[in-house]
Amino acid sequence: MKGKIVLEEHLSTPLNNGLWDAASEAARNGQAYMDDVESRLLDVDRRIEDMDRNGIDIAILSLTSPGAQSIIDPREAVGFARKTNDEITGKFTSRCPKRLRAFATVALQSPREAADELERAVKELGMLGALINGYTNVGGADSAQYLDEAPVWEFWERVAQLDVPVYLHPREPLPSQQRIYEGYESLVGSAWGFAHETATHAIRLMLSGLFDRYPNLSIILGHLGEGLPLMLPRLEHRLRMQHEGIGLGAAKRPVGEYLSHNFYITTSGHFHTAGLHAAIAEIGTDRVMFSVDYPYENMAVASEWFDNAVIAGNDREKIGRGNAMQLFRL
Repeated sequence: MKGKIVLEEHLSTPLNNGLWDAASEAARNGQAYMDDVESRLLDVDRRIEDMDRNGIDIAILSLTSPGAQSIIDPREAVGFARKTNDEITGKFTSRCPKRLRAFATVALQSPREAADELERAVKELGMLGALINGYTNVGGADSAQYLDEAPVWEFWERVAQLDVPVYLHPREPLPSQQRIYEGYESLVGSAWGFAHETATHAIRLMLSGLFDRYPNLSIILGHLGEGLPLMLPRLEHRLRMQHEGIGLGAAKRPVGEYLSHNFYITTSGHFHTAGLHAAIAEIGTDRVMFSVDYPYENMAVASEWFDNAVIAGNDREKIGRGNAMQLFRL
């Protein structure tokens, strides 16, 4: 299929290089693999060449994890987010504005300033929403502020006013919550830990009442919904049985309704047709979008799978392009 749009596609900047532990990433993922990833995160020309070879028309770019969410000092985080958005515009999207668009980086260490930066990024830089790398470190590397918690609702109010989507991207569990991975550290990130962490974070949003106050919010989840299309019916069933339990009083609707009305999912890094069929069965073709997860994943592998997946032609067009065109008003 030609004309595809992808939207979990990562980049880095020199400003970002000190925020992730390159040695640890190489140990978990392999040195050669990470060397290739790191070079491609900074490269515009090879990205465009790969898009051309694989029928990808537009890529919506975002800063690789953990980004601003890992910066402890609030002032530093706020400045980092603004500089990063300017760098993304200057070094990536302005190079090829018809092909490369971007999500804003925001620093939730200060929700009001995150809201202001999102508004600037959307209205002045032409960005299409925000990508947030999971929880935000507030006070220390082993402390977290999740997106459903009270200080962040000021940010969500602005998101609702701007009417732009937010991509909830994974990051690793807090250091104190990684005991189960000891001896199997390769599972901490994208192989397993990312999905568990992000799915639980999304459920917190559903149960918080956030979507009752701001019913037009749109959240995007990658990796075919981080397992939620398969697991949410079981969760909903159990929550009906436990309806008087702790933390279950704020949401006005069942969790499955929020998944179907407030969430979109992408195929990023999850190129499996049975999984795609399961996602479509749960939330419908209008809320599924093709993505790659470049450069952690390969555009050719993703495109060959999607272009040949056993789905109806009109569904392929919607998932590959049409749904993103509508959501982002492209």
